[in-house]
Amino acid sequence: MTAGGSGGAPPRADSEVPMPAGDGRPAPRADFGPGPGIGKPPAPPPEPLPGVVFDSHCHLEMIDKSVSEVLLEADAAQVKRVITVGTDVQSARWAADCAAAFPDVYAAVGIHPNETAVAARNRDGPGGRGGPGGRGGEEEVLAEIARLAALPKVLAVGETGLDYYRDSSPPEVQRDWFRAHIAIAKQVGKPLVIHDREAHEDVLAILAADGPPEQVIFHCFSGDAEMAARCTAAGYVLSFAGTVTFQNAAGLREAASAIPPEFMLAETDAPFLTPSPNRGRSNAPAQVANTVRALAEARQMDVAELCAVIDANGQRIFFGGSGGRPPGQHSVKWPD
Repeated sequence: MTAGGSGGAPPRADSEVPMPAGDGRPAPRADFGPGPGIGKPPAPPPEPLPGVVFDSHCHLEMIDKSVSEVLLEADAAQVKRVITVGTDVQSARWAADCAAAFPDVYAAVGIHPNETAVAARNRDGPGGRGGPGGRGGEEEVLAEIARLAALPKVLAVGETGLDYYRDSSPPEVQRDWFRAHIAIAKQVGKPLVIHDREAHEDVLAILAADGPPEQVIFHCFSGDAEMAARCTAAGYVLSFAGTVTFQNAAGLREAASAIPPEFMLAETDAPFLTPSPNRGRSNAPAQVANTVRALAEARQMDVAELCAVIDANGQRIFFGGSGGRPPGQHSVKWPD
């Protein structure tokens, strides 16, 4: 992985416009320096993998190390590329800027379901100061996500979906924003990254009713083998996080072992969900190596073979055949 300089490319002017981050989170650093972290010590470096993989989902702006340092540590573990994911307008802009600044960083942009109520209250749109309001702010925020999603190094729309575990946003608001993100993904011809927490049935129902984009990725898949079978039957890809390594996650490992390999990705969701044996510490993209090993064990599969499968899946999912996508959407490729 080629780490860019700590200064990177200068952020666009619009990335400096204040936006509510939600839940009291600080704004991401514009200079790609250390983020706020989560108040836990970092996980020690994992044993390097025998093959190249990528981290399909992380939040670089929240890790308490500079992007350059995170990438160097990932590279040492054979994690050669990362996708950093925006969860509100501010972090989505940061993710797009970070991807533009670092050759081996890519981005996904969206409004996290837990952030939808905050975004909906932003009366004046992406440049406003927030406050009660109607559809105007929502439409402007979604237009900004669509603009960012069309950038060449932004590979996906999301994370979006439904979270019925927390009550940060009313379910009906989450469902409206989920449908809007589905429409954006189809508009720009890029995969949809789904956050699904205790909302399996509604997520699947909305995808079926609205019609999914060509590629759908369930980030941090949390279902059982039956849910996994329903997803893969519909053509959806499942991305497994460090949770698959947890002692109480036998059902998740069963799901991972049962699906066809072409429907599998691996992720960290860093700085959260650090895989065993480092659970309880701060996560980073290098730690996807431990998740890949756990997936290989669950599938009784050679680790190097699974690395090759996961990397090829990323190439196909994010840069595959045109499939009806608009021209020009496949100019960026995994480096040789």
